[in-house]
Amino acid sequence: MSPSAAEFTTSTSGADPRYPVGRFERSATITEADRAAAMETIAALPSQLRAAVAGWTEAQLDTPYREGGWTVRQLVHHIADSHGQSSTRLRKALTEDSPAIQPYDEKLWAELPDSREAPVAFSLAILDGVHARWSYLLHQLSPEQWQRTFVHPESGTWTIDAVTQLYAWHSRHHLAHIAELAKARGW
Repeated sequence: MSPSAAEFTTSTSGADPRYPVGRFERSATITEADRAAAMETIAALPSQLRAAVAGWTEAQLDTPYREGGWTVRQLVHHIADSHGQSSTRLRKALTEDSPAIQPYDEKLWAELPDSREAPVAFSLAILDGVHARWSYLLHQLSPEQWQRTFVHPESGTWTIDAVTQLYAWHSRHHLAHIAELAKARGW
Protein backbone atom coordinates (compact mmCIF):
# COMPACT_ATOMS: atom_id res chain seq x y z
CA MET A 1 0.00 0.00 0.00
CA SER A 2 1.42 3.33 -1.02
CA PRO A 3 1.38 6.24 1.42
CA SER A 4 -0.30 9.34 0.11
CA ALA A 5 1.06 12.81 0.74
CA ALA A 6 -1.87 13.40 2.99
CA GLU A 7 -0.49 10.77 5.31
CA PHE A 8 1.97 13.27 6.71
CA THR A 9 1.72 15.96 9.32
CA THR A 10 4.34 17.92 11.16
CA SER A 11 4.57 17.74 14.93
CA THR A 12 5.19 21.12 16.51
CA SER A 13 6.74 20.11 19.81
CA GLY A 14 10.11 21.68 18.96
CA ALA A 15 11.56 20.47 22.30
CA ASP A 16 14.20 18.30 20.60
CA PRO A 17 16.93 20.48 19.00
CA ARG A 18 17.28 17.87 16.26
CA TYR A 19 13.68 18.61 15.22
CA PRO A 20 12.98 22.31 15.75
CA VAL A 21 9.77 22.15 13.69
CA GLY A 22 8.87 18.69 14.98
CA ARG A 23 9.28 15.33 13.32
CA PHE A 24 7.72 14.59 9.96
CA GLU A 25 4.77 12.25 10.41
CA ARG A 26 2.58 10.60 7.82
CA SER A 27 -0.94 11.97 7.56
CA ALA A 28 -4.06 10.25 6.30
CA THR A 29 -4.99 12.84 3.66
CA ILE A 30 -3.45 15.68 1.68
CA THR A 31 -5.62 18.54 0.56
CA GLU A 32 -5.10 20.86 -2.39
CA ALA A 33 -4.16 23.54 0.17
CA ASP A 34 -1.53 21.21 1.68
CA ARG A 35 -0.12 20.56 -1.78
CA ALA A 36 -0.06 24.26 -2.69
CA ALA A 37 1.67 25.14 0.59
CA ALA A 38 4.29 22.43 0.03
CA MET A 39 4.99 23.67 -3.50
CA GLU A 40 5.33 27.22 -2.19
CA THR A 41 7.77 26.09 0.49
CA ILE A 42 9.88 24.20 -2.04
CA ALA A 43 9.93 27.19 -4.40
CA ALA A 44 10.97 29.57 -1.61
CA LEU A 45 13.73 27.47 -0.04
CA PRO A 46 16.70 28.72 -2.13
CA SER A 47 16.10 32.41 -1.41
CA GLN A 48 15.27 31.73 2.24
CA LEU A 49 18.42 29.66 2.72
CA ARG A 50 20.56 32.29 0.98
CA ALA A 51 19.09 34.98 3.24
CA ALA A 52 19.60 32.81 6.35
CA VAL A 53 23.38 32.58 5.81
CA ALA A 54 23.95 35.95 4.10
CA GLY A 55 26.99 37.71 5.50
CA TRP A 56 28.06 34.80 7.67
CA THR A 57 31.79 34.44 8.25
CA GLU A 58 33.71 31.25 7.54
CA ALA A 59 33.84 30.62 11.30
CA GLN A 60 30.07 30.98 11.58
CA LEU A 61 29.52 28.62 8.64
CA ASP A 62 31.84 26.11 10.32
CA THR A 63 29.82 26.17 13.55
CA PRO A 64 27.69 23.09 14.26
CA TYR A 65 24.00 24.02 14.23
CA ARG A 66 23.55 21.95 17.41
CA GLU A 67 25.79 19.93 19.69
CA GLY A 68 26.85 16.83 17.79
CA GLY A 69 25.35 18.13 14.55
CA TRP A 70 26.79 19.11 11.22
CA THR A 71 28.25 22.54 10.64
CA VAL A 72 26.06 25.05 8.85
CA ARG A 73 28.33 24.59 5.81
CA GLN A 74 27.71 20.83 5.83
CA LEU A 75 24.01 21.48 6.33
CA VAL A 76 23.77 23.74 3.26
CA HIS A 77 25.63 21.18 1.14
CA HIS A 78 23.41 18.39 2.55
CA ILE A 79 20.29 20.28 1.49
CA ALA A 80 21.62 20.55 -2.07
CA ASP A 81 22.53 16.85 -2.11
CA SER A 82 19.21 15.73 -0.67
CA HIS A 83 17.00 17.98 -2.77
CA GLY A 84 18.89 17.05 -5.93
CA GLN A 85 18.21 13.39 -5.13
CA SER A 86 14.53 14.12 -4.55
CA SER A 87 14.20 15.97 -7.84
CA THR A 88 15.71 12.97 -9.64
CA ARG A 89 13.40 10.58 -7.82
CA LEU A 90 10.41 12.66 -8.93
CA ARG A 91 11.48 12.28 -12.55
CA LYS A 92 11.97 8.53 -12.12
CA ALA A 93 8.49 8.19 -10.61
CA LEU A 94 7.01 10.13 -13.53
CA THR A 95 8.78 8.12 -16.22
CA GLU A 96 9.02 4.59 -14.78
CA ASP A 97 6.49 2.29 -13.11
CA SER A 98 7.15 2.45 -9.36
CA PRO A 99 10.94 2.34 -9.73
CA ALA A 100 13.23 1.24 -6.94
CA ILE A 101 15.48 4.17 -6.15
CA GLN A 102 19.07 4.08 -4.96
CA PRO A 103 19.59 5.46 -1.45
CA TYR A 104 22.77 7.25 -0.40
CA ASP A 105 24.51 7.62 2.95
CA GLU A 106 23.93 11.30 3.77
CA LYS A 107 26.25 11.10 6.80
CA LEU A 108 29.17 9.90 4.67
CA TRP A 109 28.39 12.48 1.97
CA ALA A 110 28.52 15.20 4.66
CA GLU A 111 32.07 14.12 5.53
CA LEU A 112 33.41 14.47 1.97
CA PRO A 113 35.85 17.37 1.46
CA ASP A 114 33.41 19.42 -0.62
CA SER A 115 30.76 19.20 2.12
CA ARG A 116 33.24 20.10 4.86
CA GLU A 117 35.20 22.83 3.04
CA ALA A 118 33.62 24.15 -0.18
CA PRO A 119 31.97 27.57 -0.29
CA VAL A 120 28.23 27.42 0.42
CA ALA A 121 27.77 29.48 -2.75
CA PHE A 122 28.29 26.26 -4.74
CA SER A 123 25.27 24.58 -3.17
CA LEU A 124 23.17 27.75 -3.14
CA ALA A 125 23.63 27.91 -6.93
CA ILE A 126 22.66 24.24 -7.26
CA LEU A 127 19.53 24.83 -5.20
CA ASP A 128 18.50 27.78 -7.38
CA GLY A 129 18.45 25.59 -10.48
CA VAL A 130 17.13 22.39 -8.90
CA HIS A 131 14.28 24.16 -7.11
CA ALA A 132 13.31 26.24 -10.14
CA ARG A 133 12.93 23.10 -12.28
CA TRP A 134 11.41 21.04 -9.45
CA SER A 135 8.82 23.73 -8.71
CA TYR A 136 8.01 24.19 -12.39
CA LEU A 137 7.48 20.46 -12.85
CA LEU A 138 5.33 20.10 -9.71
CA HIS A 139 3.00 22.83 -10.99
CA GLN A 140 2.49 20.86 -14.23
CA LEU A 141 1.41 17.57 -12.64
CA SER A 142 -2.02 16.08 -13.25
CA PRO A 143 -4.01 14.65 -10.32
CA GLU A 144 -3.02 11.14 -11.44
CA GLN A 145 0.67 12.02 -11.57
CA TRP A 146 0.65 13.12 -7.93
CA GLN A 147 -0.15 9.50 -7.05
CA ARG A 148 2.72 7.95 -9.02
CA THR A 149 5.23 6.15 -6.83
CA PHE A 150 8.81 5.11 -6.28
CA VAL A 151 10.11 2.54 -3.82
CA HIS A 152 12.83 3.39 -1.32
CA PRO A 153 14.52 0.19 -0.08
CA GLU A 154 14.57 1.49 3.52
CA SER A 155 11.33 3.46 3.87
CA GLY A 156 9.03 1.79 1.36
CA THR A 157 6.68 3.17 -1.27
CA TRP A 158 6.25 6.93 -1.66
CA THR A 159 3.83 8.86 -3.83
CA ILE A 160 4.97 12.10 -5.43
CA ASP A 161 2.34 13.77 -3.27
CA ALA A 162 3.84 12.33 -0.07
CA VAL A 163 7.45 13.05 -0.91
CA THR A 164 6.55 16.64 -1.81
CA GLN A 165 5.13 17.06 1.70
CA LEU A 166 8.28 15.47 3.12
CA TYR A 167 10.59 17.88 1.29
CA ALA A 168 8.56 20.91 2.27
CA TRP A 169 9.06 19.74 5.86
CA HIS A 170 12.77 19.09 5.15
CA SER A 171 13.13 22.67 3.93
CA ARG A 172 11.48 24.13 7.05
CA HIS A 173 13.40 21.70 9.28
CA HIS A 174 16.85 22.80 8.13
CA LEU A 175 16.00 26.49 7.89
CA ALA A 176 14.92 26.25 11.53
CA HIS A 177 18.25 24.66 12.47
CA ILE A 178 20.05 27.70 11.07
CA ALA A 179 17.61 30.17 12.60
CA GLU A 180 17.89 28.54 16.03
CA LEU A 181 21.70 28.68 15.89
CA ALA A 182 21.65 32.34 14.84
CA LYS A 183 19.21 33.16 17.64
CA ALA A 184 21.23 31.26 20.25
CA ARG A 185 24.47 32.96 19.20
CA GLY A 186 22.98 36.42 18.65
CA TRP A 187 24.01 36.47 14.98
